[in-house]
Amino acid sequence: MSRHPIEGQIVLLAGAQASVTLERLSELLAEVQPHLRAHRERYERNYERIDADENVYHLVDTDHWEQVGDELDLDQREIDAVRRTHEAQFTRDGRRLCTDFERDQFFGGEGETDPRQADMPPIRR
Repeated sequence: MSRHPIEGQIVLLAGAQASVTLERLSELLAEVQPHLRAHRERYERNYERIDADENVYHLVDTDHWEQVGDELDLDQREIDAVRRTHEAQFTRDGRRLCTDFERDQFFGGEGETDPRQADMPPIRR
């Protein structure tokens, strides 16, 4: 079992763009995850939360990853790799949610017919 919530394909794609090795990227993600969990209460208090499948996202400030990097003593290349990987996972999950929403709205779902008026459907877990 992975020690972080990032999908393998996302790690591979982000690793191809990162200036750290794939092995180091996996280590970084495993190192960052407990740090993020330890600050969950702060994220819940200060940032908007988005639930997506099995992951929970918080819309953080633009300097968030710099702060995490400082707290974990990561260099700029490592910070960029971790940020890029988390952003890629968020984008992937966002596409899935949007696709589910659109399918439910336009192809026989039980929601409203106008997506601007509809509430987001509950997230399946």
